Amino acid sequence: MKFRLKNSTSRRAFAIYVIVSILVTVTSVYILSNLITDLTEKSNDDIAMRNFLKKQEFMSEELTKFWEQEKRIEHVLKISSSANLDNNLQLLSSLQANNKLVVNNWFQINSNPIHYGNNAISDEIRNDVKTFILQNKNAEHLSVILSQGGEWVWRIYFKLISDNKTTVKYGYDINLRLLHSYISKIDKTKTATNYAFVFDKNGTCIYHPEIAFLGKNIFKISSFSPSDTIYSKKQDFSKKTALSEFLQLEVIRFTKKLDIKNSNWFVCVSAPKMVSDENVALVKKYSTWIYSITTVMLLLIFYLFSYANRRAYREKGIVIKEKNKLLVENEKIIKEKALIQLQQLKEQINPHFLFNSLNSLYMLIGSDIKTAQKFTLNLSRIYRYLIDPPEKNIVPVKDELLFIEKYIFLQQTRFKDELFFSIEIEDNIALEKHIPYLAFQVVVENAIKHNTATQESPLTTKILIKTDQVIISNNLQKKLNAEPSTKFGLNYLQSIYNYYSKNEFETSEKDGYFVCTLPLLSTHS
Repeated sequence: MKFRLKNSTSRRAFAIYVIVSILVTVTSVYILSNLITDLTEKSNDDIAMRNFLKKQEFMSEELTKFWEQEKRIEHVLKISSSANLDNNLQLLSSLQANNKLVVNNWFQINSNPIHYGNNAISDEIRNDVKTFILQNKNAEHLSVILSQGGEWVWRIYFKLISDNKTTVKYGYDINLRLLHSYISKIDKTKTATNYAFVFDKNGTCIYHPEIAFLGKNIFKISSFSPSDTIYSKKQDFSKKTALSEFLQLEVIRFTKKLDIKNSNWFVCVSAPKMVSDENVALVKKYSTWIYSITTVMLLLIFYLFSYANRRAYREKGIVIKEKNKLLVENEKIIKEKALIQLQQLKEQINPHFLFNSLNSLYMLIGSDIKTAQKFTLNLSRIYRYLIDPPEKNIVPVKDELLFIEKYIFLQQTRFKDELFFSIEIEDNIALEKHIPYLAFQVVVENAIKHNTATQESPLTTKILIKTDQVIISNNLQKKLNAEPSTKFGLNYLQSIYNYYSKNEFETSEKDGYFVCTLPLLSTHS
């Protein structure tokens, strides 16, 4: 089967066919991809929700066990008298001590030192505590996370305050490291493949699968924030997608307050985003459809398009080749034009400048030998600079600056108090950038050539070197009988900047000043 595009009408028809085929393919892929995306997201949400409910139920169940001691203490207070309270509390402490997670049973009176279960105390203190507890049965139930001997402990205790402001606290401490080991071991066999951490309202981490996070502020060590504990009115938990501080991958994060009496704790369950196994068959089915339809359409389009594309590519290659050839020739013309103008500029500078310089030197020899020697040295260096132009017609700013300083010395020697020059460098980095060869001399010479200069009204020229440009300005004192300007110098500068595709070169007269802006060229130009 052959297709011959003999005229523009058949080519247009072919182009329309190709476009329609591409649109049909893209549309099919888009629709089927959306079906897979929706299915995957629903699957992820369902899996994450089931795992979240299972995990938070497990955490609530395990942590609630540690409040059973509180119930026992309340029960002891209700059934005990002053005669048997001491024995009952000692028995309760002994039972609690059998729990490996509990590291201390203790009590404290006011701000006195804490008495732990294994501390020896006097009968008098024991009787005072016994009497106090029996008289003040309305206790405040509290818990706090604190550091103790290099370990983090979870302290659960009762706080009683009598009418005379005496305060007694008694309770027990749970080692968080041991709690971590205990829950982690059980969690491996009971819950799904996700992870959870528990923290209080201040963000202090009570449990986390990463033991280094225990006792730390979860708001500071992860992307988790206090706002994640705020729920909507329709549900008692929050849900968001975030980067896990533990797995270092994207997770679906659920946060809920634990339903445990006398606590203000939250559990956060994070599940990796993944595709549910229950929907794998459907995902594969949709993927097969996408692959089949896309493959057939692309093969058909490729078969039809390849013939026309080869032909168009050959034609385009010829056009590009001709275009590149014209660009190269144009660059050569621009460069040759700049070189011609540079030569004209040098031919204009050399005789005129040399005549004036030698005349000034003749006058100096008879009056100031030292200045004459310096004048001669600068003049020789100026001509060495003039007779050795750079290959690309650009030089570093620092080289041009050294040249113009010598040139200014010669001019000021001739005109003395009639000329004033100033040079200001705002950025030393600019000295390493490039500028057209003889750019400073062209602008300065134009200022001297077209303006009058006297001791009463001196000509002032300022060279300001900025980061990306050099600004040369002088006060306007135009000569009444000025020579016609050939503009060799400015045309030469414009040619150089055109060659390097710089459009910021400009001259202007404003507020009694002539201003010339010379953009700098980077070293790779």
